[in-house]
Amino acid sequence: MSRMCSSLTRLTAALRSDPPAMLLDFFLRLKNSKIPVTLMEFLTLLEGLTQHLAFGSVEEFYYLARLCLVKDETNYDAFDRVFAEHFHGISNPLEDVTGTIPEEWLRKLTEKFLSEAEKKQIQALGGLDKLLETLKKRLEEQKERHQGGSKWVGTGGTSPFGAYGYNPEGIRIGQDESRHRRAVKVWDKREFRDLDDSVELGTRNMKVALRRLRNFAREGALEELDMSGTIRATANNAGYLDLRMMPERHNKIKVLIFFDVGGSMDPHIELCEQLFSAARNEFKHLEYFYFHNCIYERVWRENRRRFNQHCATHDLLHQFGSDYKVIVVGDATMSPYEIVWPGGSVEHHNPETGAVWLGRILDQFRKVVWLNPAPQVEWRYAESVQLIDRLVKGQMYPLNMDGIDRAISYLSK
Repeated sequence: MSRMCSSLTRLTAALRSDPPAMLLDFFLRLKNSKIPVTLMEFLTLLEGLTQHLAFGSVEEFYYLARLCLVKDETNYDAFDRVFAEHFHGISNPLEDVTGTIPEEWLRKLTEKFLSEAEKKQIQALGGLDKLLETLKKRLEEQKERHQGGSKWVGTGGTSPFGAYGYNPEGIRIGQDESRHRRAVKVWDKREFRDLDDSVELGTRNMKVALRRLRNFAREGALEELDMSGTIRATANNAGYLDLRMMPERHNKIKVLIFFDVGGSMDPHIELCEQLFSAARNEFKHLEYFYFHNCIYERVWRENRRRFNQHCATHDLLHQFGSDYKVIVVGDATMSPYEIVWPGGSVEHHNPETGAVWLGRILDQFRKVVWLNPAPQVEWRYAESVQLIDRLVKGQMYPLNMDGIDRAISYLSK
């Protein structure tokens, strides 16, 4: 706290004594760090200081400087580094953080984590049917709780059935979230939340990229002034004003988005919300649905009602025309059984495979892309990602600005 007050005093005194000289070095440091700041923006910052928009507070000065000098959110991190280097008297807020180890962390120590050599010694049971058959036998035979073993339904250990252990192919029972992402079935009712379409932070660049997917036309009510028509009509009316209106221009492009939710997608919620918010703002004709891991015979609009209010995928294929552009958003990280095996879904018994349903979507719609929020360098290590990429005919793109640009270019052709 004393260091923070000291830095605040030095900053305030410097601003009072000679603000331009004190800030010029800061401005030059920003330019040397390749942050695209201009002299006009620097003068705007000085004007803000003279108007006391930030006075007596390091935090206020930081936000004013960032507002005036930084035009793109992608430069925020670089700006923060330069700010910290230049005003080096500001203390690190994490230095004085103390506390006890949470009980949950200690409880996790009881879980059994295996070395890579030990993992390689564990063999899968040999297929989904064999796995389900073995689970049925275990449930018939087991009479008590078990922990740390390799056979019974329990916790820890290397058994394919239970929670908080490791097995290359297993059925997860009673675990709050995935750890190794190896389960081919999950025996739990999990609740997912809807994406927030009001998120604004970080959506600016996404909006610019999505805007390239457009086909403007005038339609709807007469809401916009027709300047050329008004001038022409007024001239024909001997100079008396004759206002003419015309429909507002709208993007006629129709977009259908499927969002994967829950499980391994939880770390990507914020990024998906940014995409969702940007799409809602850019496309008048936008339809969206949720699914989990892979698209099967049903999808849904609201995650809290997904068990009793869902939409038949077969109906969607007849409801939406082939002119819709389809975007599927998901990390494609799952058991390969969920894609190529009837009944392979992690949550329910699907009569037909995910590959069959993806094929029907590709047959119905002319343009389909898959946006993957997982780092692209990890794709080659997941068999399911490679399977999905082949099914969508190589049209899988990373969910970043470059990937969105390339996906939109493909959809626009």
